[in-house]
Amino acid sequence: MNHADHVALIRDGVPKAGGIWADFGSGTGAFTLALADCLGPGGQITSIDKSDHALREQEQVMNGRFPQTHVTYLTADYTRPLVLPPLDGILMANALHFQRRKDGIVQQLYAYLRPGGRLIVVEYNVDRGNMWVPHPFSFPSWQTIASRNGFVETRKLNTRPSRLLGEIYSAVSHKTT
Repeated sequence: MNHADHVALIRDGVPKAGGIWADFGSGTGAFTLALADCLGPGGQITSIDKSDHALREQEQVMNGRFPQTHVTYLTADYTRPLVLPPLDGILMANALHFQRRKDGIVQQLYAYLRPGGRLIVVEYNVDRGNMWVPHPFSFPSWQTIASRNGFVETRKLNTRPSRLLGEIYSAVSHKTT
């Protein structure tokens, strides 16, 4: 996948330019860049990853491609409580599949969002993983997880083929107002 694919996966979940968002488990930032593209110059992003090296690499690319987007880089484990401002949206692309137990994390994500906030997940559309993607969840499974943890109006945004596990999808879920 390339940048255009990443943008296409999440664009319909980002309702408008600007806003305060966070990318959880951002790695080197492929989807952080896509989020910056969707938010435009007024956007604010907190990019969260355990790897300081990955975040520094991401920062170099971000500064070159989206210098008008305000990005805060936070080296942290997203499974632990974080101090964040109330968020308009959260992006979690290919990160939640590393966690066997998802409910506690999804509940914490819900708490970070403002009323009406959005959670966008990008995931492989299967329920059985492999050594590289240990705990993926299909879209129907995500609907159940999201609903069980307070989210409403979960809908699939887009899909792309994947060499690894057949298909990758994106979905948006909303915090109640």
